[in-house]
Amino acid sequence: MIFFLLTSLIKILTIAVPLLVAVAYLTLAERKVMGSMQRRKGPNVVGFFGILQPLADGLKLLVKEPVLPSNSNILLFFRCTFYDFFISFNFLGCHSF
Repeated sequence: MIFFLLTSLIKILTIAVPLLVAVAYLTLAERKVMGSMQRRKGPNVVGFFGILQPLADGLKLLVKEPVLPSNSNILLFFRCTFYDFFISFNFLGCHSF
């Protein structure tokens, strides 16, 4: 059982991590192109030619926003998120759960 969970996690990470990195650097490329179209340098502050800018943006996103709302019922907040996730799979026709 633990072997199945571990291999499943590794399979998920081998797809998700490169996809997230690709999206981050495509966003950097888009920002560079938009900057050059507007005759400015674009993101070039972090790292060599701004190559570490997506990492700085991701870190800023994680640090800046609170994960949990302060004035809400925590149990209801997580339960509704969980229900929404499984309802969306049901509507997509994924009946493997």
